[in-house]
Amino acid sequence: MFKTRLLTKNVTHFVKNWPLSKCLSSVSHILGTHKTGDVVTVKGWIKSLRNQKEHIFVDLSDGSTDRKLQICVSKHSGHNLTTGASIIVSGPLSLSPKGQLELSANNIEVCGKCVVTEGYPFAPRKHYTPEYIRQYLHFRPRTNKFSALLRVRNAATLAIYNHFDSEGFVNVHTPILTSNDCEGAGEVFRVLPESANLVKSMMKEGQSEDEVYFNRKAFLTVSGQLHLEAAAHGLSKVYTFGPTFRAENSRSRLHLSEFYMVEAEVAFVDKLEDVTGCVETLIKKVTTEVVNKAGEDVERCQDVKQGCTWVDKKFPVVAYKEAVDILDKNRDKFKEKVHPREGLGKEHELFLVEYCGNVPVFVVEWPKEMKPFYMRESEAGLVSAFDLLGPNVGEIVGGSLRENDYDKLRKKIPEENSHLEWYLELRKFGSVPTGGFGLGFERYLQSLLGIGNIKDAIPFPRWPHNCSL
Repeated sequence: MFKTRLLTKNVTHFVKNWPLSKCLSSVSHILGTHKTGDVVTVKGWIKSLRNQKEHIFVDLSDGSTDRKLQICVSKHSGHNLTTGASIIVSGPLSLSPKGQLELSANNIEVCGKCVVTEGYPFAPRKHYTPEYIRQYLHFRPRTNKFSALLRVRNAATLAIYNHFDSEGFVNVHTPILTSNDCEGAGEVFRVLPESANLVKSMMKEGQSEDEVYFNRKAFLTVSGQLHLEAAAHGLSKVYTFGPTFRAENSRSRLHLSEFYMVEAEVAFVDKLEDVTGCVETLIKKVTTEVVNKAGEDVERCQDVKQGCTWVDKKFPVVAYKEAVDILDKNRDKFKEKVHPREGLGKEHELFLVEYCGNVPVFVVEWPKEMKPFYMRESEAGLVSAFDLLGPNVGEIVGGSLRENDYDKLRKKIPEENSHLEWYLELRKFGSVPTGGFGLGFERYLQSLLGIGNIKDAIPFPRWPHNCSL
């Protein structure tokens, strides 16, 4: 009790003695809660300028909202203001002739100049293509559309954490460095020390260079699933949210070399619908919260206007065989033929979503040869697995029940993952049936916002032949 009171006292003292110049208002807070007559200080970047006889009108943004605060600056202030410059402004709030809140600048300080003619890539009120903006990743957060995207990402991230917390899940930080290839597809990045001297000093007889540091090959993770399964065998309901990596030579609008995954595992699960229900609830609750809390930003960063009426509808469930039959009956609508043993192409996935009323659809019960080793067999030749297909992108989520029979799993583990004795031991000591899924975060944002290219759904995209910044 004494320590708590002391901490409260110290915090109060700290706040009271915080310099007044630090007590700034954000544009979001000013436009949302302040009234005329209030004297405020705000920092931000000049988005545009309008010159009149006696005054310059500045549209200021600090990134806290999509809206801009209009600043009225006297032409006699002595400052050379330009688009892109950062400024600190103080003064009273008043209403403009149009009835909008504006700040009359009593004091203004140019924090950082921006000489546009020296190479600043963006001019005010001019439209630029995503491809052009992508050349300037370091300036991209200053653009209206991408700053909105980053705020939507933030809102979705918070909604995901809040949802799992409310459902009793425990957040687990799974490793970025791993010795396994969870998906077994060989699409991994190997991790090696850069220092040749370090490698030489650690080298043991009979070792290859890529085994020196960890005594075995190490990779950037493609999934935290296997580690989550270990955690689920002690905590029951667990999730992780972090970066994953795939070494694919693909530069399509739907692929990245580094992307974020939301993954969850639940113990004591015997039915696939328990896992699909968890996914459906997650997506509907997160989407509703994002639209309610960041609606203006959602509209700003949409490439194609997307409705979210599907949040009130039950997600359809279609067996893989039934999906193939639907596609076969509509084969004249596709460029590529459907090959049942090779999976679904992107155009096939998108057609199934459209066929089901543009509502996300679960495709379940897949042929086992098309899915990873850890998935539980259901009927002959099938596994209890699902893909969730969404508008605009196709696959958003993949999941399954996990094989919890020790002998069956031991026979199914690929040779390249032969070191997974620890994974087998989960089935040997206190084993329970488990199920889980992985949601591609950028794919989800693409579907929600109608974003054409996944590279525009992540702050700093990495893809083959591009790792700038």
